[in-house]
Amino acid sequence: MIARQVAVIGGGWAGMAAAVAATQAGHQVTVLEATRQWGGRARALDSTLADGSHAVLDNGQHILIGAYSHTLDLMRTVGVDPQRALLRLPLRMLFPDGQGLRLPDWPMPLDVLAGIWTARGWSAADKWSLLRNTSRWQMAGFRCAPQLSVAQLCQGMTPVLMQTLIEPLCVSALNTPPERASAAVFLRVLKDSLLGGKGSSNLLIPTTDMASLFPAAAARWLEQRGASLQAGSRVTDIRHQSQWQVNGQAFDAVVLACPASTACQLLDAATADTGTLRALRSWTARAGALEYESIATVYVQAGATRLEQPLLALRSSPAHPAQFVFDRGRLGGPAGLLAFVVSASQDARVVLQHKVLQQAVTQLGLQDTDLHVVQTVVEKRATFACTPGLQRPSTTIAAGLLACGDYIDGPYPATLEGAVRSGTAAARALVWPT
Repeated sequence: MIARQVAVIGGGWAGMAAAVAATQAGHQVTVLEATRQWGGRARALDSTLADGSHAVLDNGQHILIGAYSHTLDLMRTVGVDPQRALLRLPLRMLFPDGQGLRLPDWPMPLDVLAGIWTARGWSAADKWSLLRNTSRWQMAGFRCAPQLSVAQLCQGMTPVLMQTLIEPLCVSALNTPPERASAAVFLRVLKDSLLGGKGSSNLLIPTTDMASLFPAAAARWLEQRGASLQAGSRVTDIRHQSQWQVNGQAFDAVVLACPASTACQLLDAATADTGTLRALRSWTARAGALEYESIATVYVQAGATRLEQPLLALRSSPAHPAQFVFDRGRLGGPAGLLAFVVSASQDARVVLQHKVLQQAVTQLGLQDTDLHVVQTVVEKRATFACTPGLQRPSTTIAAGLLACGDYIDGPYPATLEGAVRSGTAAARALVWPT
């Protein structure tokens, strides 16, 4: 095979996945990342605790599930052991008062049946409602009309199930409220997690920072194999003549692994022949129409607090906005450091922090005098809004020009698995000029 010159613009999870796959295929890869860090929206973040000590946090708290096979395989490829880097737990959606769902570590479907039967805080009517609906979804092959929302899919479920299971699951998987979330994508995630074999529904919580989990290891792996990694290299110019050129350097193919908004800006300013420009405009029209959801992570130092579980669901409301809390002290971090996750947050930072601290007092029983906000990370465009019937942009933009990212057309919502799958698919779809 002739080694081709491939530029990957963006060093997030999708870009690093594309770079690894292209390198495995024998091509010469150059990764251009605008910042000085690898990982994109899932990267490490230096911070200072209340006592002045240094801590490595994340640019947002993340979680994986056992069904994310592509991500786990890629971690192994670049030398990361998932068993050491991830805490594996059977699926649970537990609240601080102990109510909610907890699956035992049993084979499917015994784990689901046992989890539903023993769920605390659910009446017999709640449990029967869940069994009836999940059986119906399974009989339909976990498929539904593309225009259906999760709320419409779950019509008839009891309010308790909606509040303590469906809403937390939907927000954690799609980062979109049930009334606006795609039922088709929601069912696909459920299918892969519940029917993907033993362990596919397990929760995988990182016990190291997000950079170490994959992108930093991928960077070392790529450098060892001759790839050129250029952090701090912002791309400002893309054009096509006989070859694609990025900032004046010629490449046989280019993979846009940057955010959709950045990709649109680059392509809107690109120069090429009329036919290629038409293809670029068609792609940017679809990518530019995406809407986005925000995610905020409020890191709070809570003395020597140790939660009963590494992850707890929280009862969310306008006054208490967080949907989940992670005990970072149980995940390899400093003791007493909690990460509160708020999806679709609209509050100003100061207001949000105040509400989260009040939620910690009310729902976790903590003393407000022991609570100190360490850092609040707000990603205004954390994920695309995974709405019913959404038409997402394709991998191929033009001959020799590809795109990857969690927003690209695929079976998954905006997750790390979606990003990794997209990056690998882009590398496999490279088209060379003849």
